[in-house]
Amino acid sequence: MKSSLRRPSVPCLPSSPSSSSSSSSSSSSPGRRADEKNQDLDVSPVQDQHWEPDSAGDPEPDSAEEVRPPPDGKVETLLAGGQRLLVFSNGTQKEVSADGRTLKVTFFNGDTKELTADRREIYFYAEAQTTHITFPDGVEVLHFPNNQTEKHFPDGRKEIVFPDQTVKNLFPGGREESVLPDGTVIQVSPDGTKEILFITGQKEVHTAGYKRREYPDGTVKTVYADGRQETRYPNGRLRVKDRAGTVVLDSGA
Repeated sequence: MKSSLRRPSVPCLPSSPSSSSSSSSSSSSPGRRADEKNQDLDVSPVQDQHWEPDSAGDPEPDSAEEVRPPPDGKVETLLAGGQRLLVFSNGTQKEVSADGRTLKVTFFNGDTKELTADRREIYFYAEAQTTHITFPDGVEVLHFPNNQTEKHFPDGRKEIVFPDQTVKNLFPGGREESVLPDGTVIQVSPDGTKEILFITGQKEVHTAGYKRREYPDGTVKTVYADGRQETRYPNGRLRVKDRAGTVVLDSGA
């Protein structure tokens, strides 16, 4: 009685340009026939990959299901604390807390994005080493690697804190105000006029046509764009110099 078990036939394998010539010569050589047997034994795993059980067959083992990658390339793992970890095919990872209130995504380029329980969104740019935080009220804060910080407000105002602790505010209408570490305040109007308020009580005004300094005692010195200089004293005295520095008027002389 002949056995009903048969080895999968060789023609199932893809043919190669050298297969036809080698088969004719192998029939006359036992060594070649042994090689062909070994090759035939290697066929079965290839055939098994394409085998599909019918509906009445036994299900595949659980271990086979575990190693088979999901169709979308996403792998989800349930951690001990109830958190979920999802790993995507491009290397991006997403961690979700057990209650679903916090979320952290680590992107393939090193960037991270976090959603906290208090509804803040924290994004970290790996290449720029910059952190961008968005608060529920719409305020945005950026932290730069040089210790500079920016705040963006919903009304359009921006506040910048520089590494030397200078604070600069930019207003929607184009006005600017800076407070230096020593307390000096610099205000710039939309037309370009600049006012500098010193802690000594002095004040400077810069325009396109002149620069003026006002002193606490009432003295006012003005330098015009053409080089002329004018000084007014509290007692009413007026002193004027031309662009060469020559006094052309002194009402108190």
